[in-house]
Amino acid sequence: MVRVLVPFAEGVEEIEFTAIVDILKRAGIDVTTASLGPGAVTGRSNITIDADVELDDVLDEEWDMIVLPGGMPNADLLRHDERVKEAVQRLRRRDKPVAAICAAPTALAAYGVIGESRVTSYPAMQGKVQELAPDAVYVDDAVVEDGFLVTSRGAGTAVEFALRLVAKLCGEAKSEEIRASIVA
Repeated sequence: MVRVLVPFAEGVEEIEFTAIVDILKRAGIDVTTASLGPGAVTGRSNITIDADVELDDVLDEEWDMIVLPGGMPNADLLRHDERVKEAVQRLRRRDKPVAAICAAPTALAAYGVIGESRVTSYPAMQGKVQELAPDAVYVDDAVVEDGFLVTSRGAGTAVEFALRLVAKLCGEAKSEEIRASIVA
């Protein structure tokens, strides 16, 4: 079974988080949500989210993809968390995909995994992404897939982003099946 890790922290953008988790699970993907610390997490709109586990409890497990949702300060907390950085870099060493939406592509840029890839982010984060990954090619598309990397713009693109992740992990047919079932 395909396994995806979704680490998150305070200020996570709830729409992005929920769209990712929901749509991946609809596709039959084993999704584990992992908070950076103990207790429930309060999102950017003050919605409380309980994680499946704390990140420390699953760091040594094998994942097929790591997806970073956006929101602030969530994206900054992810960017500065050495455990998330190591997990993402470990996936890249194994040629596994990584994905991020909204402000979270700044974390991937800071981790040094973007390189010369095409990438997008929340518009206000473009400068930060380019500063942290100067060789990247910044694109204004809603969802950008370039090899191992999938990035997206924000809450309004979250469903399309999640469907692209399904296509990457399970194929286009499964993505189209989910798209039709949710009338997207």
